[in-house]
Amino acid sequence: MKSLLSALALWAVCFVASSAHAAEARKPNIILILADDYGLPGVGCYGGAYKTPNLDALASGGQRYTHCYAMPLCGPSRATVLSGRYTFRNGVLTNQFGDAYKPSDSPSVAVALKAAGYTTAVAGKWGQLTHFDGPADAKAWGFDEAMVWNPGGKHPKGERFWDPVYFHDGKQVEAGDKYGPDLLHEFTVDFIKRHRDEPFFVYYPTPLVHGPILHTPDSKNQTDEKKNKFAGDHYADNVAYLDKLVGKLVAELDSLKLRENTLIVFTGDNGSTGAGPFTVDGKTISGKKGSLLEGGSRVPLIVNWQGTTPAGKVVDDLVDFTDFYATFVELAGGKLPEGTKFDGHSFAPQVRGETATPRSSVFVQLGAQWYARNSAWKLDQSGQLFSMKNAPFEQIPVAADANDPAAEKARGELKAALDELNPAGGKTGGRPGGKKAKKKKAAVAAD
Repeated sequence: MKSLLSALALWAVCFVASSAHAAEARKPNIILILADDYGLPGVGCYGGAYKTPNLDALASGGQRYTHCYAMPLCGPSRATVLSGRYTFRNGVLTNQFGDAYKPSDSPSVAVALKAAGYTTAVAGKWGQLTHFDGPADAKAWGFDEAMVWNPGGKHPKGERFWDPVYFHDGKQVEAGDKYGPDLLHEFTVDFIKRHRDEPFFVYYPTPLVHGPILHTPDSKNQTDEKKNKFAGDHYADNVAYLDKLVGKLVAELDSLKLRENTLIVFTGDNGSTGAGPFTVDGKTISGKKGSLLEGGSRVPLIVNWQGTTPAGKVVDDLVDFTDFYATFVELAGGKLPEGTKFDGHSFAPQVRGETATPRSSVFVQLGAQWYARNSAWKLDQSGQLFSMKNAPFEQIPVAADANDPAAEKARGELKAALDELNPAGGKTGGRPGGKKAKKKKAAVAAD
């Protein structure tokens, strides 16, 4: 009997150790795909005019969020994702302020995930943020490996699509006749294969579908891109190629048997621009990239973690770009870095299909203008209240003396939210970034 009890005790110890190891192994891999200039009109399952079968399949197998808010321009959105802080805190108010946020100011989400045991990589467009010139700078941002276009510094900007100029850990890639987005896909798949047995984080800011709108490898007409850089037929081709690469990445994860341990998040960095049409369910939305209207910041958000996210779920909860940081760190079992004020609200419970308390409002800023928005109302920096009952197609101004109890209640709540944030007390203007900001201004604004 004594030997039996000893054997059982030993089994229990081994079982607990094995369970602890299994729990650690269940940390999800995280892939954040950030499409460029890609709002609601670009995605079929959001009622857009374009066919996106792979994105639609990702949504039908996971969650589609209806109210996700980016900043209205590339640079501010990217800084918000990486920092988990609003632009009046991180300083990237517009694309011209990219030098304002440095990794020494506050740890990026990649730094926080590395502290939680993740191997990390960035694959894609860097552009509007403080440049990094080689592995040491990439590591300061929290990335173990990097394949980027337009890292800044001494490197030539070059092209992102055809005749691409990409840098792999600081060294220029000999691309040959390859298409730039294909290079990024190959790098990402190679990174995943090499790190499949450990938790990994991939920040994947693809250059698709930002202009210049050139032909893709699948385009039928590949002869007129130099004359017609924004040819409408090629815009649809770019959307289709973005969707194709998402499908290829998902297929690779399937083949590696990683889907059930990989969280895939797809979103866009701001509203659409380019050839259009800018429609949802056949109706033109209000605003596009660069505007504080709904179409400037309301972006698709698709979340898929096979076996964990409820399949086919449409989530109407509010989400903004500060929330990715908090969500990823929670799902990774990590901790938010101390000594930094973060603005995010984790939507990890929603991802897991659990009961959640969503954020009550989102905040969007561009330069010295901003607004707070809840599910039905919006209040801007001037005190103007809007009804959003017809969003994303129009916003309806509400007079200050309107006799509407619901409107007055919303005005009070949103004013309280803005007062608590106090964006006017943060960074709202002044000289952009560092010494190189003026030289970068024209080129960066176009990216």
